[in-house]
Order: sequence, then C-alpha cells, then structure tokens
Amino acid sequence: MTSGAASPDVSDLAGRQVTVAGLGVSGVPAARALRGLGASVTVVNGSDGAPQRAQAAELEPLGITVRLGDGATLPEGTELVVTTPGWKPTSPLFLAAAEAGVPVWGDVELAWRLRGPDAPPWLAVTGTNGKTTTVRMLAAILEAAGLRTAAVGNIGVSLLDIVLGDEPYDVLAVELSSYQLHWAPSLRAHSGAVLNLAPDHLDWHGSMAAYAADKGRIYEGNQVACVYNVADPATEDLVRAADVEEGCRAIGFTLGTPGPSQLGVVENILVDRAFVANRQQQAQELAEVSDVNPPAPHNIANALAAAALARSFGVPPAAVRDGLRAFRPDPHRVEHVADVGGVAYVDDSKATNTHAAEASLGAYEHIVWIAGGLAKGATFDELVLTAAKRLRGVVLIGADRALIREALARHAADVPVVDLDRTDTGAMAAAVREAARLARPGDTVLMAPACASMDMFTNYNERGDAFAAAVQDLASGRGPDEQ
Repeated sequence: MTSGAASPDVSDLAGRQVTVAGLGVSGVPAARALRGLGASVTVVNGSDGAPQRAQAAELEPLGITVRLGDGATLPEGTELVVTTPGWKPTSPLFLAAAEAGVPVWGDVELAWRLRGPDAPPWLAVTGTNGKTTTVRMLAAILEAAGLRTAAVGNIGVSLLDIVLGDEPYDVLAVELSSYQLHWAPSLRAHSGAVLNLAPDHLDWHGSMAAYAADKGRIYEGNQVACVYNVADPATEDLVRAADVEEGCRAIGFTLGTPGPSQLGVVENILVDRAFVANRQQQAQELAEVSDVNPPAPHNIANALAAAALARSFGVPPAAVRDGLRAFRPDPHRVEHVADVGGVAYVDDSKATNTHAAEASLGAYEHIVWIAGGLAKGATFDELVLTAAKRLRGVVLIGADRALIREALARHAADVPVVDLDRTDTGAMAAAVREAARLARPGDTVLMAPACASMDMFTNYNERGDAFAAAVQDLASGRGPDEQ
C-alpha cells in the first residue's frame, strides 16, 4: 500500500479532515503545516509518555486535536492521512485508510507537494549505510562552491520546516530513508544516489525485494543523474528499472579505476570521468584520498557519491576538494577516540548492522573487535568470514552476542573471545578493559557492534559515549567508578 485513492490537491486542504500518524521530528511540523493550510488536523500516536504529552501541549492551542495512546483507529471523516516514517505499511491505521479509500502521504510527500514555483532542486541520497555522512559531505561541497544549501530530511532536519521557511536556498542535500521513500510517490529529484543495499528493516518492508524497491524510488523522475555503486550491482539494477527524464544519465562510483561515466580512484586521487568534455579519454582530478576524513574505504566511497551528485549540479572540481577538506564526520562514525599504549581506540557505534560493521572492519589491519547488541534478525557468518584474518581478539556484549559467538566458533575458532555475560550499561567499561588486555601495540580496538543498541542503551549515541568515556578512563589510569 502506498498512496491509496486519488489524492487531494495540496492547495485545497482548507476545511479537509487530515489525520497525522505520529508525533516526533516529522509529525509535529506536518501537523503545524497542515493546520496552517486550513485543514482540520487530528494527530494519533500509539505511545502516551511525557515527551508526547509535551508535544501535544504545543499543538493543541493551535486547534490541533491530539489522541495519545491510540494509533490504530482512523478518526471519523478522515480524507487524507499524513504519516511519519516509522509506521509500518501494515499498521491497522493504514489498513483502515485503504478500506475507506483514503490516500496516505509521507511527510516527504507533503513537503514535495508544498514546494513553491521557485523551490530549490533536491540532490537526494539513500542506501543501507553511509547516508548521513554522504549528505553532509555533499552539503560541504556545495557550500564550498558558494551555494546556499542545507543537509535535510532523515538527517534530523524536517523538510517541511525548510520548504515552508523563509530562508532561500540554491539546492538541498536530502537524506531519505526507505521508510520515507515508500510514502513519497511524487518525488522527482534533480539527481539521486543509492549508496548500497544490504538486508535491513525487513520487518518493516516485508522482504528484501520490497526494501530495494522502496530505495529505488529515489531514481524515479531524476533529471540529470542516477548515481549507483559499481561494487553493488543491485544499485545499478535499480537505475535500469527507473523511469527517468530524457537525457538523465547513469553515473557509477568505484574505489577502482573509473570507466567512462564513472568517478573513481587513480593513484590515491579521486577522479571524475563522468562530468568532463571527453569522458572516453579524459579524467578530471577532484581531490586526494587524504582529503577524505577518515580515509577508510567505505568513506572514500561516500565521498565519491557526494562528489558525483555535486558534479551533476555543475560544481567545479576545486569545490569538491575544498568541501571534503572542510567536512568533519559526525560522532560515532569511525571516530578515533584516543591512542593508549600504542593501541588506537575507534568508535563506530553507528555500525548497527552487519553491512556497516563489515565496512568498518575492512579499514584496519589488526583488530580487537567489540561487538554485540540486538541483532534485528541478522546472521553473522559472512561478516566473520570476511573479517577473520584481521581479528586479534573479540569482546562480546549485549543480548544477542551468542549469535556472533557461534559464528566465530565456526569460522574463526582460533581467535580469543571474551563473552561478557551482562547487559547493563557498565558492560562497556568492562569490554574496553578486556579489549585492552587482548590488544598489542599497533592494533585497533574497534567498537563496531553490527547490532542495535537498545538492549543496553537509549541509542547508538549513548553507546558510543559510553565507549569513549571508558577509553578516556583507561587513558587516565582511572577505574570506571573513579571520579
């Protein structure tokens, strides 16, 4: 199910009964925007906690009805549902909407329809991993070119706030999740990129095919470029299946030597053979590998994807270099915390699935790996097989650590494993101490859990902060309970 029946004109919502599914970063701006258009708005939200009550208190004085603790019932008279990203397509609310012939839009769909005639084009990014980093790199490159831009969307900045705001932009760098793309059938980006595809969120989408299809929506109607990952043929398959505007090109990125219509790497130089006058014989130097921070392989791939989108918009080569030099990664993404006793400690708490962890593990030669958490249905055999030769030791934490332990027993039986039979937050300090015991000078202690964090922590940020604090305690010679 996507959009249901014929959708109302966004310019004619005054007096219409609109239901917003969910509060949070997306739902509150959606409710405000719809109310501002004159719609009669009801927000439904399954949870009824203190944060939700605070948000309801903000909306109700605007004439918006908020129903907390009831996310399953379609309010009577609803003519349109606008949903926040996390709600599954099989949610009872949407099944009721489909039965009643009520269309469903996502917040991104609403933002797209609300754009004015002079709205800036969107350069859009999706993929299983690397989206936020790539979008922020892209924004840095666009800024280096002197363009007014913002990194928005799934990165945490509401597209509705941007679309309805007064700030003028030349172009937007837009991160889109598979959830958002599922509910955005009208979206037509200037150019789009799918960075990679690996099993994730299958409980939401129902199958890998459905997940990939929703990711592929980012290419629909592209005007200039569909950017794909040469190393991930499934992304190119999505380009081939897309219905794009006449003249839109398929542009690949690769860590190897690029062919025509590709960006890649030659002798530690990022080069462009796509947006040059003679791509059969010429390549344009863009930046050095050392300009990418950090210069891990998966991050170089992110930089190439960002460069491809920027070049599709006419950004000059020097701006790619300057933007990449200016870019600083967000915390908990392959973040070097400290060197202690000749051992590097790296926080990649954002590696919440096996695909992300594989990229992180591939960046270092000798690793003591801290892993574990909530597996989300993942299996670990392929990950362990790929990383086995690099592992000096493994420290396991979290509720589903046994799954990783069993994969290690099958494919890396000679690697020492410490299994911490505890899931309290103090386990991270113990994990760092055990990792330090296993590590030798020149090694990297890498916290790339390959799992979600919610068994022990509020989110991956809190998990990364706990790792960094434990490393700092180790560096200072303090125990975890000393102040």
